Amino acid sequence: MRPVSEKPDVRVPRLVGLMAVDAYETARVQGLSLYAPDRPDLRTAAVDHVARQYPRPGAQVPRESVVYVWFDFGEGEGGGGTREPRGPRPPLGGLRRELAEPGEPPSYCAALSSP
Repeated sequence: MRPVSEKPDVRVPRLVGLMAVDAYETARVQGLSLYAPDRPDLRTAAVDHVARQYPRPGAQVPRESVVYVWFDFGEGEGGGGTREPRGPRPPLGGLRRELAEPGEPPSYCAALSSP
């Protein structure tokens, strides 16, 4: 038999994909607290969506435990930025080949113009 003072375990709900307000309410109904290290105004944030959570959904935790959530910020709101390769890449040969001195033929042309 379980002692009365011990809190019953609950399953952590899936919060990923929910808006901040909905995630907060879902956790509260389960008897869990929500904490967002990157969003101190969690209760008033309406449009941000949960991108990650810990503990994972389905984990058994004691009632009144804290679930950590991180948000996917909208465009222009402090995300990590775009990380795609930039193009076009500069030509091989370095700066000297790209910016030859005036009146002097580039070194790669001299090799190609032999009689």
